[in-house]
Amino acid sequence: MPTLRKLPILMALASMNIALPAYAQEEEDFSLDELVVTGTRSGTPILDLAGNTGRISEEEIDLVRPDHITEIVNRVSGVNIQRGNGQEHLTSIRSPVLTGGAGAGSFLFLEDGIPLRAAGFANVNGLFEVNYEQAGGIEVVRGPGSALYGSNAVHGLINVLSRAPSLELEREIDLSIGPHDLYQMKGTVSDTIGQHGYRLSVNGTTDGGYVSDSGYDQQKVSFRHDYYGDIDSFKTLFSHTNLNQETAGYITGFRAYEDESRSRTNPNPEAYRDAKSTRLSTEWERQLTDSSTFRLTPYLRHTEMEFLMHFLPGQPVENNKHSSVGLLAAYTKDLDGGHKVIFGTDFEYTEGELSEVQFNPTIFGQFLQGVHYDYEVDATVVAPYVHSEWQVLDRTRVTAGVRYEYTKYDYTNNTDSREFGTRYLRPDSGKDTFSNLSPKLGLVQELTDNTAAFINYARGNRAPQTTDLYRAQIGPSRTGGADSESIDSIEIGVRKVGDGLQYEIAAYHMKKDDYFFTDTNNENVPDGKTNHTGLELGMFYPFNELFDIGANVTFAKHEYDFNKPGSGIEKGDYLVTAPKRMGNIRLGWNVTPVTRAELEWVHMSEYYITDGNDKKYDGHDVFNLRASHDVTNNLTLYGKVHNLFNTEYAERADFGGGGGGDYRYFVGEKRYLHVGASYSF
Repeated sequence: MPTLRKLPILMALASMNIALPAYAQEEEDFSLDELVVTGTRSGTPILDLAGNTGRISEEEIDLVRPDHITEIVNRVSGVNIQRGNGQEHLTSIRSPVLTGGAGAGSFLFLEDGIPLRAAGFANVNGLFEVNYEQAGGIEVVRGPGSALYGSNAVHGLINVLSRAPSLELEREIDLSIGPHDLYQMKGTVSDTIGQHGYRLSVNGTTDGGYVSDSGYDQQKVSFRHDYYGDIDSFKTLFSHTNLNQETAGYITGFRAYEDESRSRTNPNPEAYRDAKSTRLSTEWERQLTDSSTFRLTPYLRHTEMEFLMHFLPGQPVENNKHSSVGLLAAYTKDLDGGHKVIFGTDFEYTEGELSEVQFNPTIFGQFLQGVHYDYEVDATVVAPYVHSEWQVLDRTRVTAGVRYEYTKYDYTNNTDSREFGTRYLRPDSGKDTFSNLSPKLGLVQELTDNTAAFINYARGNRAPQTTDLYRAQIGPSRTGGADSESIDSIEIGVRKVGDGLQYEIAAYHMKKDDYFFTDTNNENVPDGKTNHTGLELGMFYPFNELFDIGANVTFAKHEYDFNKPGSGIEKGDYLVTAPKRMGNIRLGWNVTPVTRAELEWVHMSEYYITDGNDKKYDGHDVFNLRASHDVTNNLTLYGKVHNLFNTEYAERADFGGGGGGDYRYFVGEKRYLHVGASYSF
């Protein structure tokens, strides 16, 4: 365990989204050879990276000790994950906070480079399916990542890295308690024996919930085995998660989150979500020559989920599941003169199914009792790609790549009719295919030994989600026939790593076509157009050995680029749930060599919640305090105070029900204390 005095430098990984090197023996001894994985699908020094990859280190995760993904990932600029009840969440990366098919299909969630879900079967709450609490790091690509990773990496991706085996025997148990009957247990055991290393990590959480009838139980287990050979190496990872959650709904009414008598009420105590996910992969890498390697990664995946759709008048029950088998293959060749090329192919086959059944009586004559949907989809994806890096001058590096992705859906409608009432359209059984080409081109210019400027172009694509195509609707909001979504991005920036002040500044503009979303009148739009422009600032500065500051600030404008009569959408209007400003500023204090404290300020500006921009949420400022103290080399005590000043705020705000709807809020939790202890032996 590193001493807490070393943490300020390690925390810069998240503070400025720059991957700094791991700590050496001397606190001020840095190397610029720190590698980031996700940006190029192989280890790349940060100064050679065109575009950006935000890195959260293992040490950062251990300091924050998140019990929800928002606590750790929102420390990266350009990222805004809004918390629902329990482990639920909605994501934004250089985008508004997206919901439904748009939310599920715009961000790619991975574990060690393997998607948590098949591309056409994404889950807006997908990050609760991975063990981020005990991760070895988290990398965030802001902007399109389709050239390397394919569908769903439209606005960005989050790659949760498993924790590597320790070189010596490591055993640790972590126990913590919090408000509303929150209890957490984490444990790990790891060692390396000869050429074999392993790590077993388990954690379990039970939480009664801040809002009534909103508790959850969750268990996660991950096992990693590494084999280190002279020519061949293997990394095998098994992961399993289980979630049983009471899914509380939102409260309604203008600024209802300020009403003490209502803020903790649950209008949908009957709602629930049960979800399981299991993944198994083995990465085999062979060193062919001193300059070339071959990597082959077969994997298996299975997910299943059942939940009550409390947000619909008839409250139907959805059951979905999918099972996948996949293979990732890549050949890497280092060429003379500092050049490198990667040739790869991704293959995946998935069998998925979904049903939606309303057991309650018919509501409004439209939400009918009975089977709304019952279908199966077999999906095949084949995607060859090439990535190259060219050292054209001593300090000038060019990166280029392209990916072709072919997607085929074989759909079977298991219902006895094509239409059900005036709302539900069940397309006839058939096949759909999509082909997408995703190029990228970047240039990096080193200005000094630890400063570089970059410019990067990338195109992101995604085939439609299966729900976009086959969970269709009758009338103006009909979804059948959705096309592939695309986004073109250009960004320019400069970064500095090393001693003293460290920073990254990036500006971007993105243009999106065939945007599939649901407007505030609850009508599906399959062909929207949007523009996204932003400026992201990240920095870390150690004032001295005692105090340091880390900051991430985002300025953004996300606007419609088309008109939709009758909906309120006009070209130039802001998209809903798209804050103009976000900020995360952290003041660190090394109280003693073994005691670290951090004061965090989270700023969220106002944002509109209706098309037409006539209603909004005013934003909020929330302060958090956390501290950690090494009692001995084996025992660490820690604690955090959330919402230090007891601010009344909403984790998420929107407007539902169309013209006759109302303000809706997921209430932010009032001040609470969460404490725990970690013991290694």
